[in-house]
Amino acid sequence: MFSELLREDQSRSPEERPRPERSRTDCPILLSHRLVLRAPHEDDIDALAHLANNANIATMVARMPHPYTIADATDFVRRTKAGAIGKCVYAITKADNGAFLGCCGIEPHEDGKTVELGYWLGEPYWNQGYATEAAQALTDMVFRTRDVEQIDARVRVMNIASRRVIQKCGFQFQATGMVQSLAVGGMVPVEWYRLDRKTWVSLKSWGNIG
Repeated sequence: MFSELLREDQSRSPEERPRPERSRTDCPILLSHRLVLRAPHEDDIDALAHLANNANIATMVARMPHPYTIADATDFVRRTKAGAIGKCVYAITKADNGAFLGCCGIEPHEDGKTVELGYWLGEPYWNQGYATEAAQALTDMVFRTRDVEQIDARVRVMNIASRRVIQKCGFQFQATGMVQSLAVGGMVPVEWYRLDRKTWVSLKSWGNIG
């Protein structure tokens, strides 16, 4: 997914970086059938650095550096606690044993009516339905607790698995475009998808999304 989840633009000065408007208390712990979505913390640093240090992941998200180091992971946890990344950033963990799987989060657009959804999972956890489960839990939270009209998501054109996740969550294709990729070192083509509140309500439950 193309969203700011691991590193904001380091070229910005501290004064230019967006200030948090919500506290972590506005980002409740989310539970699903197999997952717990909670705030990242220091105990995640080793697993985060290990899983994120993967070019197959870094080249699929917008601003994840590669290589990805312990220092990067430590800085990520620090900045999420400070509210410097997005508005709700979650560690995706397994409900049965607490294993760290990856991250997801939302970032508001300037229009005040739209948020951007992003996520990534460590490669050992691909193709097991975890990304869809996490995205659904986060999408439900947004529409139930935020005064927004739509959620956007962007995926690399070549990322078939991520496209399927978004489609399972009811997002509809809008357009194609280009996004800067830190790991690739240039612009890459992406597809833009959107889920509006009316469509989300009409779906009734995630069981109606094929």
